[in-house]
Amino acid sequence: MTLSHNHADPPSSDDPVIGWLLDADPSIRWQAMRDLTDAPAEIVAAERSRVELEGWGACLLDQQRPDGQWGDGVATPFWWSNMYTLLFLRDLGLDPMSPRARTAIGLVRDNVTWGSGFGDSPFFEGEVEPCINGRVVALGAYFGARSDRLVDRLLSEQLADGGWNCEAERGSVRSSFHTTICVVEGLLAFEQWFGASPVVTDARRRAEEYLLERRLLRRLSTGEIIEPAWKQFAFPTLWHYDVLRALDYLRAAGVRPDERAGEAIASVRERGRDNGRWPLDLRHRNTLHEEIAGAVGKPNRWITLRARRVLGWYVRG
Repeated sequence: MTLSHNHADPPSSDDPVIGWLLDADPSIRWQAMRDLTDAPAEIVAAERSRVELEGWGACLLDQQRPDGQWGDGVATPFWWSNMYTLLFLRDLGLDPMSPRARTAIGLVRDNVTWGSGFGDSPFFEGEVEPCINGRVVALGAYFGARSDRLVDRLLSEQLADGGWNCEAERGSVRSSFHTTICVVEGLLAFEQWFGASPVVTDARRRAEEYLLERRLLRRLSTGEIIEPAWKQFAFPTLWHYDVLRALDYLRAAGVRPDERAGEAIASVRERGRDNGRWPLDLRHRNTLHEEIAGAVGKPNRWITLRARRVLGWYVRG
């Protein structure tokens, strides 16, 4: 399935930031071409095809073990290294139909489970926490391992205020921004790849309102900012919420921006530097593959790419 993308106006050929993004690993290059230029689709596709063969994508694929897993299971649990390496491959835009992707996913599907603590549930059937299962639904959609059972479970766990919370099983009735963003990203991916469903779309829209009613970062009760660090940007985000991640979700979901996103957009603009590039503000604990994520405090192509396409979405309305 080919996803449609709204392109910003073609940048000038002498735009130094675009040139900087294009002078990069194929995983950055093809997405910058798709999202920030008017490059023909066939040129973008050709660039994307390089992800499995060279650079960061090939490196991560090379690290997969014969049993389908990543890592050694000692320094980092297998479930963590498996999930976040696969999410990294998705972030890189590895073509899910490419030969190496199909081989890798076949190994995961045939061999990888969540371990005895979860009844050896197959990887793409998830475990029990919605923040994890939202990511698994996104991965399953992207790599062609559909799980309607897991989607139904997530729908049944939506809270009355519109979001989700991994602590709901322990009695919490208020949603978590962290959990909610993980779930809506998964549900969006499911609909993009397998077709829209009224019940899934309704759940997503309720969750979008949950976020927007709080202006993507404030308490509904007091109007106070919940966590100032949400205005700082990391890549990869792992399970953590920040306003750039939320805005990029709204853009991908085709939500029409309104004034409730204005403060979050202002925070994105404020983080940019005079040279039109955005830094990596922080690195979350237990981030894998730090060499791909980049150095904290330095201009970062991943953050810049996401910021540019989010600001373009907001300006276009």
